[in-house]
Amino acid sequence: MTPDEVRALFTGQDGSYRFARWGRPIAPVVFGVTDETLATLKGACEAVVALAGHRMAETDPELGANLMVFFFRDWSELPLVPNLDRLVPDLGPLVERLAAAGATQYRLFRFDASGAIRAAFVFQRMDAGLAELPAEAVALNQMVQVILLWSETGFAGQSPLARLPDGTLVLRPEIAGVIRAGYDPAMPLAADDPAHALRLAARLECGR
Repeated sequence: MTPDEVRALFTGQDGSYRFARWGRPIAPVVFGVTDETLATLKGACEAVVALAGHRMAETDPELGANLMVFFFRDWSELPLVPNLDRLVPDLGPLVERLAAAGATQYRLFRFDASGAIRAAFVFQRMDAGLAELPAEAVALNQMVQVILLWSETGFAGQSPLARLPDGTLVLRPEIAGVIRAGYDPAMPLAADDPAHALRLAARLECGR
């Protein structure tokens, strides 16, 4: 990928650059799925975390679970989740906006004092189209998009996944490379200077 292509992955609609990675082990919890699908989701999380060279944990000492993933059929179900309004500010108005926009997914991040990701909430509405996809593909897509703070338009033109000739959906190699580069120990936990993208791109060229 060129530096401009890498920069676009972390540049928002307002033109600002913002990168962040997890600064603590990821302790996930998933709601709204069967035990079989739960195993698939946790497997996808483990695979992406291993790709990044990061760590997982059973619990977060401060939050218990710091990655909460919700699967549901309709946005109106979210306000019914006990105590979710305490974790997600303005949950009611947010749900109304997402429902009106016909959104199928939404991610909310929280950050620590260094700017690193400390918690994330993933909301996935399973419409008819998504319900037809393999659980592995849905799980991998969400885990990839929560391992870094990508911009809201980063994957607007192209999914982070690619389809093999046999129909299997896999992570695009260039996106895998960006994830690995972003978690390089020499790279910062967070950055708002577009020059950061040059450092990411240089690591891609070196195959690091």
